[in-house]
Amino acid sequence: MEINYTELVSIKHVSVQRIENNETSSFLDTLSVEEPLEIRLSYGSNSDRIQKNISVTMRTPGNDIDLAIGFLFTEGIIASFEDIQDAFAIKMNCLSQKQNIVQVDLKEGFTPNLMQTDRNFYTTSSCGVCGKSSIQSIKTVSPFGNLMRPQIQIHASVFYQLPKKLRIAQSDFESTGGLHASGLFNIQGDLILLTEDVGRHNALDKLIGRSLANQSLPLNEHILLLSGRASFELIQKAAMAGISIIASIGAPSSLAVELATEFNITLLGFLKENRLNIYNSSEQTVILTQ
Repeated sequence: MEINYTELVSIKHVSVQRIENNETSSFLDTLSVEEPLEIRLSYGSNSDRIQKNISVTMRTPGNDIDLAIGFLFTEGIIASFEDIQDAFAIKMNCLSQKQNIVQVDLKEGFTPNLMQTDRNFYTTSSCGVCGKSSIQSIKTVSPFGNLMRPQIQIHASVFYQLPKKLRIAQSDFESTGGLHASGLFNIQGDLILLTEDVGRHNALDKLIGRSLANQSLPLNEHILLLSGRASFELIQKAAMAGISIIASIGAPSSLAVELATEFNITLLGFLKENRLNIYNSSEQTVILTQ
């Protein structure tokens, strides 16, 4: 299957009045676009297809097919990219963006795991895991939960360089200041893939969706850098992709640390140019300081 990626508008200019030192001035400000994306699923026999609305998420337009594929995978609804027959945007004349629906057609004979969709999959830009019941339920659907991981040694100085590299590559953030980013680096600290979105969970789904389409999972020899805090849902999605090293510029939540410990994921927080906190260290990863 060949995915056709279409460029969408991710930033918008608006007229703003600023008051500074009791003086008023006008200027054009650049904002991150936030619009709803509906994810539809089509499955069953070719003669009797079933169509189901799976999710509505508030996202920044762009890489929408990656987002849809990544969401279906990280939620355990599909098991691999091979389950997908086609994925495409549906154009609607009544929508200003005209491409706020993505449909994913599954191959005939594959039955999606729709037990997760019994809950309402409406997600805002700040919440990607509403209704998750337990860490144990995530372990049952992770395809890489029992994967043998390579032994990795990384000097701490490699991590210190990552935030600056992410900032340089994150062009939309420079203009809006309002987008989260997920960056995928190799062990040497080279940036492999960057995705942005107004929702931190959407940015990571886009990254994992693109990696799934490129058949590069599991990402167990890479570093995932999160531009903000490390929340439970981000660790869950990373675990689904087999990611074993996660660094965040912000703080992790308590449940994120618990999940990282359960999945044997190295979790770093408060990453700066000369400092980091280790909240969990996996058995396979050694961070060197000498």
